[in-house]
Amino acid sequence: MSRGDLRKVNVQTLTVGAFQENSYLVVDDRTYRAVIIDPGSEGDKLVDAIDNSAAKLEAIWITHAHVDHVGGIASIKRRWDVPIYLHPLDRRLYQAASRQAEVYGIPFEEPPPPDREFADGQVLKLGEIELEVMHAPGHSPGHVVIHGGGIALVGDCLFAGSIGRTDLPFSNPPQLAASLEKISALAPETVVYPGHGMETTIAEERLSNPFLNGTARIVGR
Repeated sequence: MSRGDLRKVNVQTLTVGAFQENSYLVVDDRTYRAVIIDPGSEGDKLVDAIDNSAAKLEAIWITHAHVDHVGGIASIKRRWDVPIYLHPLDRRLYQAASRQAEVYGIPFEEPPPPDREFADGQVLKLGEIELEVMHAPGHSPGHVVIHGGGIALVGDCLFAGSIGRTDLPFSNPPQLAASLEKISALAPETVVYPGHGMETTIAEERLSNPFLNGTARIVGR
């Protein structure tokens, strides 16, 4: 893919909530079509950011259904009646999000039901951009990574220098290890946008992340 193609993708990081979760507004700069990924909290703040972008919101994409990734959905869905995408294996977590919020003692508004389902290998169109869905279970059963155009939105599978937790209900350490192998096989220059913390690249994580370079292994519960 040419550098000109890569410049079509604009990613705005919006860090929200008690868990400092990264929501992402992804815009095709040529058509001004946009999606919001993992709107986790502070729905009014996210609505304002979308309004200020002057882009046309087309969908809400959820990498996984833990409470810190779904708490802003209701506010956005009220403002724009766009489809919510979620992998079906995370539906039970999605339905339990309000109970998760009670456990953590955080404010939470129940999100509407998902409208559409992600599937492994599915191609998503955003304006002139094509992105692909990778089913990447382990942190949660229906976790997905959305990649293409020089970027990868990895949710809580991979962080700069670390990886997602595997001690949560429905987590699976061997599955996460297999998912990380698939993620690390993406092009080295791919910019990685995680659910928490700073962005990184596949090349940097292959080099310095102990869970990708073989110096550490994932331990189960």
